[in-house]
Amino acid sequence: MKALLDTHAFLWALAGDARISPLARDTFAGPTGLSLSIASFWEILIKVQSGKLNLPRPAGPYVLRKLAENGIEMLPISIDHLLAIERLPMHHRDPFDRMLIAQSLEENLPIVTSDPSFARYDVHLIW
Repeated sequence: MKALLDTHAFLWALAGDARISPLARDTFAGPTGLSLSIASFWEILIKVQSGKLNLPRPAGPYVLRKLAENGIEMLPISIDHLLAIERLPMHHRDPFDRMLIAQSLEENLPIVTSDPSFARYDVHLIW
């Protein structure tokens, strides 16, 4: 199934975290077609640098290795994604989440997330 992973869903799936739902776990373990936004990669690196996230360092090569091991593609940020952000209502102010929502809408991809604020947008959620 094609889907876009929210940052926490990617990290929880990698860690085998009990907070991940069975459906999200099945989606992560299923056939390829999953994407991680470059915005999520950026968010991970910022959180590791600030001490809010504990990952092996350097974190960049670690994340790239985990993407390759799990057959997850990196979704770049396009001009169309940026323009879609401007059309989003301001239900949510987190810039990384808003980018994921814009990418989901532009690419017609469901988002694997437990974040309830995403439901305020017209995106398909998997959890």
